[in-house]
Amino acid sequence: MPADPVNTTDPATSTGSPTGNSISQSTGLAALVDRIRTLAERAGEEILAVYAADDPGAREKADRTPVTEADLRAEAVIVAGLAELSPDLPVVAEEAVAAGDAPDVDGTPFWLVDPLDGTKEFLSRNGEFTVNIALVEAGTPVLGVVHLPAMGVTYVGGPGRAERLEGGHSAPLAVVPTPGTGARALVSRSHLDMETQRWLEGVEVGSFVQAGSSLKFCRIAEGAADVYPRFGRTMEWDTAAGHAVLLAAGGAVVTPDGAALRYAKPGFANSPFVAFGGTRPAPLR
Repeated sequence: MPADPVNTTDPATSTGSPTGNSISQSTGLAALVDRIRTLAERAGEEILAVYAADDPGAREKADRTPVTEADLRAEAVIVAGLAELSPDLPVVAEEAVAAGDAPDVDGTPFWLVDPLDGTKEFLSRNGEFTVNIALVEAGTPVLGVVHLPAMGVTYVGGPGRAERLEGGHSAPLAVVPTPGTGARALVSRSHLDMETQRWLEGVEVGSFVQAGSSLKFCRIAEGAADVYPRFGRTMEWDTAAGHAVLLAAGGAVVTPDGAALRYAKPGFANSPFVAFGGTRPAPLR
């Protein structure tokens, strides 16, 4: 049975159009978080079905990044589910954009979807790939779900809620101050560039932590790491869900000059950014 659509208007001010109102102020936000989590987990089931197959149907897109049958199947589930939950909101989904379908999101809340973040991790079968779904309002990700299908773990973040869910149990997320022994710096398994390494020279690093995909934001959100600089190429769908989780846990994601990382940029391409937890890194002070 299709899910009931979420009310995307403010009853006190509604004029019949949802695009000018804040979903995050709606009384249905808590239910929306759980519906998005369920949707991400359904997409994860599609991914695992392909993960178990001998041939994941991998090919190269025009931008020379890989895509698999799992990306396409998961995105189809998510886009259909979001159309039922919030039919008035645009959905910016990675594979649809790659195919030339990029909706106009100017002045309206919208969804950002990466159906399989970490396709390289998926193909190498290390388990660190995620399903990312985020709601963006006024340039800020206000709700995010990051699901790790191979690990059975889901991170959720939104106003008043930051949790890690696994096996029917939940644990609150909260950032921590950087230890006196130095920052635990996250680096990408697949994309460590020289500019990122140079920026880290200005940080007192105690250890390096490797993680794939948007899991890096979640590691900071749960207090397992302190800083994640990224100067290489990323897109908004790569970061928005993890960004929302980290914000809900008390962290931040900023550009190298200290301004908040914003969304709905032209082409949905990110600038360089730094994510951090309870202690602002020295180069940003």
